[in-house]
Amino acid sequence: MSTLSELVYAQGRSTEADVEWLHRVAGDGQLLADLSFADIVMWVPTADDSFIAVTHTRPGGAATLFYRDIVGERIRPQWQAQVREAFASERIIDSSSPEWFEETPTRVRAVPIMRKADGAREILGVLTRHTNLGDVRAPSRQQITFNECADDIFRMISTGDFPDMSAPTGPRRGAPRAADGLIRLDVDGVVTFASPNALSAFNRIGFADELEGETLADVTTRILPVSRETDESLPVVVTGRAPWRTDIEARGVTVSLRAIPLRDHGHRTGAIVLCRDVTELRHQEQELLTKDATIREIHHRVKNNLQTVASLLRIQARRTKSEEARESLTQAMQRVAAIAVVHDTLSEGLSQNVDFDQVFDRVLRLVAEVAAAPNTLAHTHSIGKFGVLPSEYATPLALALTELVANAVEHGLKGQEGQVEIIAERDEEKLLVRVRDTGSGLPEGQVGRGLGTQIVRTLIQGELSGSIEWRTRRGDTAAAGEGTSVTGTEVVIDIPLRWIKRDASRTGAAQRR
Repeated sequence: MSTLSELVYAQGRSTEADVEWLHRVAGDGQLLADLSFADIVMWVPTADDSFIAVTHTRPGGAATLFYRDIVGERIRPQWQAQVREAFASERIIDSSSPEWFEETPTRVRAVPIMRKADGAREILGVLTRHTNLGDVRAPSRQQITFNECADDIFRMISTGDFPDMSAPTGPRRGAPRAADGLIRLDVDGVVTFASPNALSAFNRIGFADELEGETLADVTTRILPVSRETDESLPVVVTGRAPWRTDIEARGVTVSLRAIPLRDHGHRTGAIVLCRDVTELRHQEQELLTKDATIREIHHRVKNNLQTVASLLRIQARRTKSEEARESLTQAMQRVAAIAVVHDTLSEGLSQNVDFDQVFDRVLRLVAEVAAAPNTLAHTHSIGKFGVLPSEYATPLALALTELVANAVEHGLKGQEGQVEIIAERDEEKLLVRVRDTGSGLPEGQVGRGLGTQIVRTLIQGELSGSIEWRTRRGDTAAAGEGTSVTGTEVVIDIPLRWIKRDASRTGAAQRR
């Protein structure tokens, strides 16, 4: 299914600012649907003087009219005249009489979506509210108030007063919804209506009376502990003066508040305050932060321990008299140091993913410095981007590339000056890495059988389920004269990224739930 941005840009009429405005309106689509007990559809004009649906939101507390999503569909003939009139006149247009949709009586309201910019107004599209009249019942006071709040917001949308672009984006986890608790304030901040859920939330934090008739700012002042520091945004939220969000905490209970100022042609007339008991959610968030801090500390300690081991190996290598033992200890020190770099990066952030380009730059400097022999001058540089990789990829890949670069410097360029290139190419399916040197090449095209080669094969093929191939690079035959000149070695690593795709799909599914 196409996204709102794709559908809007496909019509060729909107700017980036227009699309951002539409996204802000769509972000409160569920609020509008729940307040009006109706389906909410957003329409944008097409090049052929029609309209296409770009969002559709169903109500949480009422029967939906559309059992199939209509996003991407063109407007139906029975709504086109009404929507077109709202778009042309820039006024809210209500259907004159109930209409029938698939044998269900409905009432439709068309609301122009206006955007204010530099003192001028521009129409971007139309919202339609589709109310199901099939389940007729006497409305409760809560339903009447919810509908009045919805009408106020629709009117603000039609005048460009909603959404407020100064409001924070990206709702915090546990952002309150209409069904969680709704308080309506007048222009002086006095509560004129409080839903049962809102009253229950305030009862849990210590307010035992009725909210209606009270000033919400005074109520929160009385229930909050004197010793506790309060969020500086709290006064503007509880008075309904700014479209902000905050949490209040008392008696071990946390209630999240969101204020939506109500305006009539720019003049404030009151506010809606949504509230939700988020005690358990905030407790879970605190636990996650504690666990993240613990994991970072573990990575930091592992890094320190590995660096200590690397230092001990370096000291031992300097003291040993055997050249073969010194070389083995130096290689072991390089391997331990490469793993320490990955843990050092993991200790710096909350995510268990690392920017491998930063990791490899540090590893490359370390290897080139340690591996170079007295008569060898190696120029190492990398091309392309590895991108962000999970730690499950980063550690074995860093260790494998450490071995390959060290081998290229120590053996390929032994006793000479040359280049070592590391070329990374990545797409959605795989990561392709080439390690090239301009050294003497493989003897008779044969791959070495030492410990380093075995380690690389185990890491690439066993740990990363990839493939690795050693090739002899050959120069231009014509330029070389008789025969073919050997110009170095190329190692090609091909790593599938199916683990990353699988983890991303699982994360996306979890977020949708």
